Amino acid sequence: MIGDGFSGGTHSYAAAVRRDDGSVAVLKVPVIDEENVGEPSGLFCYRGEGAIRLYEFDAGSGAMLLEWARPGTELVEQFGFPSLEGRPENIAKVELACRLYRRLRREPVGVPDGYPAWPAVTDLVAEWARRFVDPVPAVAQAIPTPLLERAVEWCEELRVPDGPLLIVNRDTHLGNVLAAEREPWLLIDPKAYLGEAAFDAGFLVMIQIQCAPGPEHACRVVERTAVLLDVDAGRSRGWAFMRAMEEIVCAVETEGLSDIRLHAAVAMALA
Repeated sequence: MIGDGFSGGTHSYAAAVRRDDGSVAVLKVPVIDEENVGEPSGLFCYRGEGAIRLYEFDAGSGAMLLEWARPGTELVEQFGFPSLEGRPENIAKVELACRLYRRLRREPVGVPDGYPAWPAVTDLVAEWARRFVDPVPAVAQAIPTPLLERAVEWCEELRVPDGPLLIVNRDTHLGNVLAAEREPWLLIDPKAYLGEAAFDAGFLVMIQIQCAPGPEHACRVVERTAVLLDVDAGRSRGWAFMRAMEEIVCAVETEGLSDIRLHAAVAMALA
């Protein structure tokens, strides 16, 4: 190991290491869950084209030996919610990230045996439907009935993918895009799923709206982001709305009252 482990991670341990040939890399040992299980398969398919390279993968532990993105400056440094991507000074950075996400979108082919299967966006939509058709009391109390009804409608609309199943990303925030040497910017920590292309827009639209969660700002963000990602604006709005609803549920479970208000305002702006 070279120095201490990297700080800031919540679901993995990562540290710089020196390889046998003297080059440096990052050893990442994740706590595997339903969101990050597809990371090694996604990185394998990216093949270093806009994302950090995957050098080695251990199927037994889930550990990955990865390219070290240096200097590693985040495209937009994050401090939790509300996110900063929606501020006017960050629009050009969002445009850069969207070009990167478009490069990374591809068919899931050629993954070797032993690599994990990707989680499916269709399974995620089915889980959302179960949560919002018959919400637990705490969720029903926290979310206005019109938002619950709209969530059920969107789940019905989004359950059938619009187009081919591609490698998409559940966690499209700009803190996961780092300055590097091999390319100016590289993606790290992909939450790779299989789903329609517009799914990429969901989280990115949602977090851009957080700085000014009103209908006019929401419309501008949806339209701009859909154009940048070359996806349907209507479905981008639906994915963003559902990601906001998902965040409300998470905030209810952690009793984050300020986050509940923020995510509900975003959902209302998108509804």
